[in-house]
Amino acid sequence: MKHVWLFVIGAAVASSTFAEWNIQYPRDEIQPTFAVAKKKGRGGRVAHVIVDTSEFGQQGSWTRRFSVNGGKHYSFEAWRRAINIDQPRRSCSVKITWQNDKGQLVNSGDGADKARPVFPADRQTKDGWTRIADRYTAPKEATRALVELELRWAPGGEVRWSDISFTEVATAASRKVRLAGVHFRPRGKKTPDENRKLFAPLIAQAAKQRADLVCLPECLTYCGTGLTYAQCAERVPGPSTKFFGDLSKKHKLYIVSGILERDGRAVYNTAVMTGPDGKLVGKYRKVCLPREEIKGGITPGKTYPVFNTRFGKVGMMICWDVHFPEVARGLSNNGAEVIAMPIWGGMPTLAKARAIENQIYLVTSTYTDHNSDWMKTAVFDPEGELLVQATEWGTVVVAEVDLDDHKEFRYIGDFRSRIPRERPAD
Repeated sequence: MKHVWLFVIGAAVASSTFAEWNIQYPRDEIQPTFAVAKKKGRGGRVAHVIVDTSEFGQQGSWTRRFSVNGGKHYSFEAWRRAINIDQPRRSCSVKITWQNDKGQLVNSGDGADKARPVFPADRQTKDGWTRIADRYTAPKEATRALVELELRWAPGGEVRWSDISFTEVATAASRKVRLAGVHFRPRGKKTPDENRKLFAPLIAQAAKQRADLVCLPECLTYCGTGLTYAQCAERVPGPSTKFFGDLSKKHKLYIVSGILERDGRAVYNTAVMTGPDGKLVGKYRKVCLPREEIKGGITPGKTYPVFNTRFGKVGMMICWDVHFPEVARGLSNNGAEVIAMPIWGGMPTLAKARAIENQIYLVTSTYTDHNSDWMKTAVFDPEGELLVQATEWGTVVVAEVDLDDHKEFRYIGDFRSRIPRERPAD
């Protein structure tokens, strides 16, 4: 690895802070151009610039070592402006490596593995600048953190890094949320409204257990009524969003419910989410349709919307979607941290896979009998483990999770932070 001390390239800048930055690149033949430039940063401030002047893709980074105290908490933040770069999430990443005084990896703390590098996440974008930020607890043996601001695989591209900070903070990051799944199958009712009302006491049970989000099953306004999909279909907003919206407001939580939606001549298998204010947060139209729904005249959806909630970003998918990796990945790519999945029945192994490969929490509500070796009403964690699962009809399962508690895998490290930086180009 090539290391060169660089104080200023290009514009003259008088600052001891910038003199602490270094540049590195794997080989001379793929070295990009580096510059510290006045007024190129956010708000007209100084920027660390890397320019790829090739036709094949160069590779290099600005680096700096920050002193840390093991066990203390740290916040990293930088702003990135990518110019003429197709995949900024892949070509312009930040890497942080925990080291000892000799520049070696330190133990993770559980004795199982070394602490692997982490990659702070892309946050909001404003005026062409994207904020990259995360909060960490330094491993106990760490004495420094190596920060690398990268450019790679972007022929003709330029990245500007601005407002870079790595500071000790008082507390670790934590976003705890209580996820609930309802295990219930409507029977003996003849209308969508009768079915809806059956879920009110179960939602009340979830509220008593301090749930933040409750997942209900698929097509709950249709199940067991003997009606057709089209006969159960309704507008969104409509009767179901009004009914569940009122319950969301009453109990101050989010509800995801599976219904049939009508839009003109089209009928969709849809999941809707209502929020604590009683309003519709958003909807998702099932993208992957099984043969039965195709025969019944259902139209597939096309998009993977993700919605902001008081605790984080939530996506929805429905039943047959779990058998295809594209849906959960599409939601994850759009920022989903939790996916709520109303489901009639399906393969729990694939539900585990979707949670693992996207490093999300998956909360489900199924019509499958709990005694069957098939889909469960459950909460899956990013390691594919069932944190809770229903074992009786007419019950609610609740799990408290921390969305800022990234899972560490042996030899891999924080896989969640690596996914956007290393997955294939879009």
